[in-house]
Amino acid sequence: MLPQSGQGAAGIGLKPEHFREIVETWPELGFFEVHAENYLVPGGPFHHYLGLIRERYPLSIHGVGLSIGGTEPLDGVHLSALRGLLERYQPAVFSEHLAWSTHGGAWFSDLLPVAYNSGSLNKVCEHIDQVQTALGRAMLLENPATYVEFAASTYSEPEFISEIIRRTGCGLLLDVNNLYLSCVNHDRDLDRNLDGLPLHAVGEVHLAGFSRDLDAAGSPLLIDSHGAPVADAVWSLYAKVMGRIGPKPTLIEWDNDIPSLDVLLAEAAQADLIQCNSVQAAA
Repeated sequence: MLPQSGQGAAGIGLKPEHFREIVETWPELGFFEVHAENYLVPGGPFHHYLGLIRERYPLSIHGVGLSIGGTEPLDGVHLSALRGLLERYQPAVFSEHLAWSTHGGAWFSDLLPVAYNSGSLNKVCEHIDQVQTALGRAMLLENPATYVEFAASTYSEPEFISEIIRRTGCGLLLDVNNLYLSCVNHDRDLDRNLDGLPLHAVGEVHLAGFSRDLDAAGSPLLIDSHGAPVADAVWSLYAKVMGRIGPKPTLIEWDNDIPSLDVLLAEAAQADLIQCNSVQAAA
């Protein structure tokens, strides 16, 4: 299991830039997370270091390529390779995105949004059932960061995610940064969207930084860049979430313009502090 609370409970993404420093210093940290698609080959330096690190830390594996929200069948070769990876490292958690990235045999290097309607709902649930059966475990589904909405949607995002979790029994990976920026981008009520999510199903939390831009109409547009510190507004929302659901394994995501290991550890320490404060406030 991933650690739930206390000093060193938060985790960070494992980056090759930090491999040597980690195995030389063994920092106090709750867990590491890796992107599955970086480890689908059988050997090499990535596996060498991951094997060493897995001996000392819990591991979360995060998929970015299953295209669970797509209309076409899942890639059986990809799913089989993923099953082998999970059998090899026995992570505490496996998660994927509510998004699609393949169509007509083409791969799009992005996590693209899903229309929230009954057709998409049935297909997403079918795919999650297939993944969970193939892997022999429940997965977590991450709420998306989105920049457009579909006229064809008949569910709100919280309703859509809640129904997926009810039908499939999967858990929720609550990305607090994604929740915040999607509400800003679409002018949604943040508290109402938080209240509507199935918070009882949260198995892991993600925090990340965003960048600011403008859309074609000149309105603010927040981009899920994973290349900056967690914003103050996201820390505040995270504190509210922890006050609602209690401490949960929390990951600091930083995938672009990667800083020193000390910077990531400081972000994780901030998450730990907020979790501890939420426990004290509830006592």
